[in-house]
Amino acid sequence: MNEVIIGIGSNINADENIAKMLEILKREVTILTVSSMIKTTPIGIEDQADFTNGAVKVSTGLDEQSLKKLLKQIEDRMGRDRTGPKFGPRCIDLDIVVWNGEVVDEDYYTRDFLRKSVEELGGLTKK
Repeated sequence: MNEVIIGIGSNINADENIAKMLEILKREVTILTVSSMIKTTPIGIEDQADFTNGAVKVSTGLDEQSLKKLLKQIEDRMGRDRTGPKFGPRCIDLDIVVWNGEVVDEDYYTRDFLRKSVEELGGLTKK
C-alpha cells in the first residue's frame, strides 16, 4: 500500500465542496486523517475569493499515475472548470504532495500553508 498526502484547495463554496470531495474520495481510497483547513489569499490572480487549503493523508493500492488520474476525475465530476486562468477560482483542486514519505510537488517548498498541512499530518519520512 502507498501512503500519500494530497493537497486540497477550493475557493468556490469551499466547505461544501471539500466535504463532498472527501465523501467521493473515501469510496476509492482509505482516508487516514485530514488536516485543519487554512484560509489563504489567492496566488497569481488576487481579485477572487480567498482559498481554503489543507491536506488529506490516504492509503491506496493505486500507483502514482492512477491516483493522479483518479484525482482529476474527481475534480471533473465536481465541476472543475479547466478553461479559465491557471490560478483562477476553482471548486476543488487536488494534487499529490507527498508519496510514501517523499515530497513530489515543488509547491511544498514555496507555500507555507502546504508545508503546515503536511507537517500536521506527519507525512514526511525523507527530506
